[in-house]
Amino acid sequence: MRAVEKRGKALVTGASSGIGATYADRLAQRGHDLVLVARDKKRLSDLAAKLSAQYGVTVDVLKADLTLRDDVRLVEKRLREDEAIELLVNNAGIGPKGPLLTDDLDYLEAMIELNVVAVNRLAIAAAQTFAMRGKGAIINIASVVALVPERFNGTYNASKAFVLNLTQSINVEAADKGVRVQAVLPGLTRTEIFDRAGGSIDRLDPSMVMDVTDLVDAALAGFDQGELVTIPSLPDAADWHAFTKARMVLSPNLSHDRPAARYGVEQTAAAV
Repeated sequence: MRAVEKRGKALVTGASSGIGATYADRLAQRGHDLVLVARDKKRLSDLAAKLSAQYGVTVDVLKADLTLRDDVRLVEKRLREDEAIELLVNNAGIGPKGPLLTDDLDYLEAMIELNVVAVNRLAIAAAQTFAMRGKGAIINIASVVALVPERFNGTYNASKAFVLNLTQSINVEAADKGVRVQAVLPGLTRTEIFDRAGGSIDRLDPSMVMDVTDLVDAALAGFDQGELVTIPSLPDAADWHAFTKARMVLSPNLSHDRPAARYGVEQTAAAV
């Protein structure tokens, strides 16, 4: 067992495999006690036993299906009532089965429940709770497709754009209350999500697929550096800053009392 300095407790959703399980390992290595959340209790229990033995941390298991709103509320209750929790890793999510026009609507609605509704509720519950305590952090796992909606399934893209926007907005309200937030935007990552969606990661260009441990290590490095948005594949952070600056240039002209002259629309006469 490796001796580590104790830190606050972290709650990780989607922790039974992939990105979530890797976050659990890395956070345990850093000395965080853990609450692991997912549907598969056996996998969670096996991971909990391994991490506890390897790092000497306390690991609790909370079985929950976050497509079910009652289960989301159970996790929310734990977030609000366990005063030792100082970090939420909002990771649970699913990907599409195929193109939007051939995907199943019920599956897409389940995706929204998990990728949007559950993420939203847990992130806000954590932000409210941490703000009252004056400390805490939230890591929301989004995706690079939030920035390139033309390249992937529309519902999935939109769900990840929601996560990015939510994170940026929470930061505006909560940063001065001791709450840190980070949106992580992975590209293609070697996890089970492709198999679960009926595809195979082996069909993809390997030069575009990042190993999950590299992804999480880079994301945590970005967190340590205080990044609000972390894109592990992006070579030059200046590109993201330029994108943000270009977006903000639009801000003064997004709402006026009349249409832009380029539309040739005459101003409506003011009501008498």
